[in-house]
Amino acid sequence: MVTGGTGVSGETAETGAGGGEALATLHRVFGYDAFRGEQEAIIEHVVAGGDALVLMPTGGGKSLCYQIPALVRPGTGVVVSPLIALMQDQVDALRALGVRAGFINSTLDFDERRTVEAEFLAGELDLLYLAPERLRVEATLDLLSRGKISLFAIDEAHCVSQWGHDFRPDYLALSLLGERWPDVPRIALTATATRATHEEITHRLNLPDARHFVASFDRPNIQYRIVPKADPRKQLLAFLRDEHAGDAGIVYCLSRNSVERTAEFLNTNGVRAVPYHAGLDGSVRADHQSRFLREEGLVVVATIAFGMGIDKPDVRFVAHLDLPKSIEGYYQETGRAGRDGLPSTAWMAYGLNDVVQQRKLIQSGEGDEAFRRRAGAHLDSMLALCETVRCRRGQLLAYFGQEPPAEGCGNCDTCLSTPETWDGTVAAQKVLSTVVRLQRERGQKFGAVQIVDILLGKRTAKVIQFDHDQLSVFGIGADLTEADWRGVIRQLLAQSLLAVEGEYGTLVLTEASGTVLRREREVPLRKEPKRPTASRSGSSGSGSGRGGKSKAPAVELPAHLVPAFEALRAWRAEQAKEQGVPAYVIFHDATLREIVTQSPATVRDLGTISGVGEKKLATYGEGVLAALHARTPPSGPAPEESPESPENPESPQSPESDWPEPPDEPGPEDWD
Repeated sequence: MVTGGTGVSGETAETGAGGGEALATLHRVFGYDAFRGEQEAIIEHVVAGGDALVLMPTGGGKSLCYQIPALVRPGTGVVVSPLIALMQDQVDALRALGVRAGFINSTLDFDERRTVEAEFLAGELDLLYLAPERLRVEATLDLLSRGKISLFAIDEAHCVSQWGHDFRPDYLALSLLGERWPDVPRIALTATATRATHEEITHRLNLPDARHFVASFDRPNIQYRIVPKADPRKQLLAFLRDEHAGDAGIVYCLSRNSVERTAEFLNTNGVRAVPYHAGLDGSVRADHQSRFLREEGLVVVATIAFGMGIDKPDVRFVAHLDLPKSIEGYYQETGRAGRDGLPSTAWMAYGLNDVVQQRKLIQSGEGDEAFRRRAGAHLDSMLALCETVRCRRGQLLAYFGQEPPAEGCGNCDTCLSTPETWDGTVAAQKVLSTVVRLQRERGQKFGAVQIVDILLGKRTAKVIQFDHDQLSVFGIGADLTEADWRGVIRQLLAQSLLAVEGEYGTLVLTEASGTVLRREREVPLRKEPKRPTASRSGSSGSGSGRGGKSKAPAVELPAHLVPAFEALRAWRAEQAKEQGVPAYVIFHDATLREIVTQSPATVRDLGTISGVGEKKLATYGEGVLAALHARTPPSGPAPEESPESPENPESPQSPESDWPEPPDEPGPEDWD
């Protein structure tokens, strides 16, 4: 596997077949020897003038699918992107590769914009980035009409979907591109889309004749793990300390208040973290995003307002402290980890309150009944992923209509440690009977806490106040623990055998509840794992084999190569600081790993390393060799490894060889 990045998105190219001018451009500019998966077919189709709709996961190499055709075809490739805050970094990364790139957006002053416009009209740009709202301005359309356009690339094409959380109204006007420039090929790209969103993109962008390319959504380098929520911030801290000390990552929270509190908690406990949400001043958001891209080992705690288009390749983890609203959102967010192809973790803490809160949001939110039904269906799929006892990766792939691995993936928590199941029919009947007794005998509705107290026979103040200790179901659940009963209720909600109603999240029966009470249906449940005691080797819930509290190198290397790798990282940091660009624009960790593994002796040898194109070789070649050999030991047999070191160090391979804490109570203005 070729594990460098395109220089724009951190996406990788992989060995395979290829040919012609496109292949020569891939090697000359990007430093790769061959295309990956569907890349070659997509590129050849667009180079030939065809329209395309590309569904490819984050890290799959989408950017190459329009960058190379734009370099091969005559004219300038126009890239429509909603990511104004990231355009400068995208252009800087391309220029570092020797690509003539520019952008026009509201951040440019008059003179800067006129310069870019002149370059475009003179044919001096290979790629021009525009925000979609610019195409509503007649002056922009007139400018494009006076230049030579090689293609239109519509990035983040799912933003056209009015059902999606990334909807951008300006995307609805992009169908005019095909009407005004019928002979210019268009390529629409997105990292995630269900069949319905796929069809909506085709319709709204007016791409009836586009060829559709759907790549595999599998990201085998990401380990998916979901742990039972106990004290989520402390669980997160243990996860970071034990597995990702010093690593860059993203932590997603549902509300702005939770974002602020979590970032403060991490900083107090020695983890460098910054908050990001729509309620912060724009300059603060821009500063925190810039720091995340340029600094190593920084954690961003954010709402879903953060992340789309973030091209940082060495994000080693994405964590969720609250349940995402849909699998599409979850997949897109977790896909921001491990874009360089190296091992990364998607970790989530999930509990009963998540289910209750999400059900409440759907019922109380804006939108008609059709919207609520669709939101409920999205949540049901997300809950099924959380509660499954089967391979999580397989369930993700099946959701997107792709074949799951027959024997499991071997790199998710349910494959690494198969959950136990039990016949929860009787327990379900006890919960449902308690709800029935309260409603029919007392005309009352209560939330999960009161239900559990009644089942456990707890004479709390509220139980005594309402005489619930006189109910026939009082104390019938003493055979299970409080955590077990919460798990039962959570899973009944996930299976739609219970529902949430009203502002206070009270529990009510559903149409399906009667089948359980009448003993017409069995209710299999997963066993709630025992809460672990403090561990020095793994995070709460499960371990990944990446444990240990001492900071490990960003990539796994034989011990004798680590000093050289760190020397290259230090050299790269100096270059990045001097040029004012993120470190990955110079080289990715994966490329540095291959350099120290291969230990090239000459600039020519360095040019054979994946991710080292002609421009980077000319710019950085001598500096890389000087930094490498200043710390590389004399040639000869490698020293023996200590027992703690990897026994068989390998070079890069191809794929073949809150409930206890009261929830935040934000108002509508608190949600992004």
